[in-house]
Amino acid sequence: MQASTDVTDVREPMSWTRQLLAAASHPGSGLAVAVGLSIAALVASRFVEGYTAFILTTAALNVVVGVGLNILLGLSGQISFGHVGFFAIGAYTTGILTSIGYGFWPGFVAAGLLTGAIGALLAVPALRVTGPYLAMVTIAFAFIIEHGAIEWRELTGGANGLMAFDKPEVFGHTFSEEDLASFAVVVAGLALVLFWRLRHGAWGVAMRAVRDSEIAAQSVGLDPLRLKATSFILSAVLAGLAGGIFTPLNGFISPGSFPFSQSILFILAVVVGGSGTILGPVVGAAIVVLLPEFLADMAEYRLLLFGALLLGVLWAAPRGVVGSITRWFDVEDERVAKPSGRHLADILGRDESGRQSLEVNGLSRAFGGIKAASDVSFTAAPGQVTSIIGPNGAGKTTVLNLVSGFYVPDAGSIRLGDAELSGQPAHQVSRAGIARTYQTTHLFGELSVLDNVLIALRNGRLGHLLSRNSDDDAVRTAEDLLAFVGYRGPLARQASALPHVDRRLVEIARALATQPRVLLLDEPAAGLAMEDKAALARLLREIGDVGITVILVEHDMSLVMDVSDHIVVLDGGELLSAGLPAEIQQDAAVRDAYLGSVGYEGKPRGEPWAGEHVAVLTTLDLSAGYGAAPAIDGVDLVVNPGEMVAVLGANGAGKSTLMRAISGLHRPVQGSVILNDQQVGSKPAHEIVAAGLALVPEGRQVFPELTARDNVMLGAFRRGREVSAADIDAVIDRFPRLRARLDSKAGVLSGGEQQMLAIARALVSEPKILLLDEPSLGLAPAIIGELYDLLAELRDEGVTILLVDQMANLALTIVDRGYVLSNGRVAHEGSADELKSQSAVVQAYLGGSAEAARQAE
Repeated sequence: MQASTDVTDVREPMSWTRQLLAAASHPGSGLAVAVGLSIAALVASRFVEGYTAFILTTAALNVVVGVGLNILLGLSGQISFGHVGFFAIGAYTTGILTSIGYGFWPGFVAAGLLTGAIGALLAVPALRVTGPYLAMVTIAFAFIIEHGAIEWRELTGGANGLMAFDKPEVFGHTFSEEDLASFAVVVAGLALVLFWRLRHGAWGVAMRAVRDSEIAAQSVGLDPLRLKATSFILSAVLAGLAGGIFTPLNGFISPGSFPFSQSILFILAVVVGGSGTILGPVVGAAIVVLLPEFLADMAEYRLLLFGALLLGVLWAAPRGVVGSITRWFDVEDERVAKPSGRHLADILGRDESGRQSLEVNGLSRAFGGIKAASDVSFTAAPGQVTSIIGPNGAGKTTVLNLVSGFYVPDAGSIRLGDAELSGQPAHQVSRAGIARTYQTTHLFGELSVLDNVLIALRNGRLGHLLSRNSDDDAVRTAEDLLAFVGYRGPLARQASALPHVDRRLVEIARALATQPRVLLLDEPAAGLAMEDKAALARLLREIGDVGITVILVEHDMSLVMDVSDHIVVLDGGELLSAGLPAEIQQDAAVRDAYLGSVGYEGKPRGEPWAGEHVAVLTTLDLSAGYGAAPAIDGVDLVVNPGEMVAVLGANGAGKSTLMRAISGLHRPVQGSVILNDQQVGSKPAHEIVAAGLALVPEGRQVFPELTARDNVMLGAFRRGREVSAADIDAVIDRFPRLRARLDSKAGVLSGGEQQMLAIARALVSEPKILLLDEPSLGLAPAIIGELYDLLAELRDEGVTILLVDQMANLALTIVDRGYVLSNGRVAHEGSADELKSQSAVVQAYLGGSAEAARQAE
């Protein structure tokens, strides 16, 4: 997958209109406009007086606070409803120090320092929570400051406040109203320049990366808490400085000068103006401060009209005024990576001394009573691909999360060379040399492809707060890495706009940019077409050839068997087997883990099914997917009345996607889904339920806060007639375990009881066909036996069932027919006896050739 070195730029010259749009969308254009507006406002401040000067100064102070909130909200994605508290602290600090003879300037500086210090103290506990919890913490802070100002009468004057402050002086010149307005405009202009420099510097890019994905940010060496705390402190300092200027402007301060509603207006100004943009606080402040003045003649209707106009702006421009306008001028730079032709070892600066094994010994982690990993040990050698495989719930991703520092192990050791990494936070593990990708790609969606790789090249080393984001050598390295993995798109394209395949490639390039010794890959082939999987296999071999230790978790067993040097098999969180690919394919214990062996035989029919071939459910050429490649591709399936049919296949084969597509939970789909002679392929899920289909989804999905009885009753919501106590009893009689737990919350039931409850909820709807998705997942062997006895009884009673279960051998003991999926397509179909006698099932689960599968049997 090494890129060619003769890539040329074949772009045609841009037209003058595109050149104009490109110039307007250039990052420097926003700074130029901001500086121009600041100069214009500064000039205007010399020609205004009285109330006009007051309004101009107030608008400038709102810009200063807005810039601070723009750093917090627009860059790091945090929201604070308590910044009026910092504004008040700045005002009181300046007022108190001015009143006792220190003058304005020491008070102004102290306002910034004190609010910064308080912001730091508040940031650490506040930023450990997110979303509404962070908002509540900052709201509480604002109320504490307000009531503290009321109660601390000796210092603040209590409800009566403080007044009669001296104006600022410079070289004996006392500031007039015009001078104060000019000073406020200068501070606002400097704040805008600070924001622009920060946004386009390494720290600003890192803050935006944390905003987009904290998980991915840690995996490239960034410390989210440090970055969010920095943004919080900077925003607090700017609010405090604005408060310091407010004191001489107003001449009087009291707790009533800083109502909580002011915090809402501060936030509103940033959101309406356009968070994350340099001009957003300017436009927002103009709307919030100046618009009410223009509506002053409306008397009692003023606030109503003001609110209506703000709602109109938010509705018409959800990205804010500036954000929406700039989208009109956005012109994507079409430049693509031009590789230098260096080998990957030279790009990463890798030599033989960088080769280190990863040693995992006795790794364990439990979540409550569930052991996700138990005494797992293995060694991953440098220059080799070590794959970790296992059935659903085996603990594969848990092990990757433990190795990469996202989970802290309960016991065990993780060593990379001589370094012990167990218990280290994720960003420290990344800096130590372990990089990773994820099942669902975690790119920094609002950053460009190039910036995604550039920030990873720093691996947490951001330098000076206002340092440049990149240099020419870093850009060259980033382009080489993107070309190496095979990315051919524009470097400036936002990561959120990438197609699925490119997202996978950019994520691998970003992981390589951290110059790792170990690369962890979690299902990188998911959603890829066959040719893309072949290219991925070549890429993994090339990465291993430069001495990087590659650890792969993947469900595509053909890829695993093709690319792996060593395979580790987990089952139920425990190490089941380890060895070469050929050895794993022939390991009876591995085969049992994948195909199902619980020491239990299901109950087959007494007589073969002999019902009418009048399909209850039919799919014709059904296709659906999530990425570039369809998860299911052209699936034809038939279920007749009273039949029990299984859909089998390895993890990632498309079984659950098929169930979701049939039941209406995945849209759009191509092809046809016919239920009782009705075309339902385009209908929503609730209409399909009403047509007679009931799905028991993977993971049960009971309503945990409702009682078991209420869960069952909800199953009858769409059945067309009222559910009675007799109906409930008729269903519950099948589940003796549930009888005594009907009035217990579903969330406190055991896994087996929840699975039975989910089936009971489906049965009470009197379905024409019952879909069961992985009903045995996560259950103890004894419970699985009890569950399968129940399924056999339902089958014998004539219930039509479509069953998906990882435990293929067990499923084939009770079903009539089966379909085997491989890479989203039907690879084999036949009666249960035919499938049990074929090697196709083993091949589908463990990969390899048919001959190898026959030898394994």
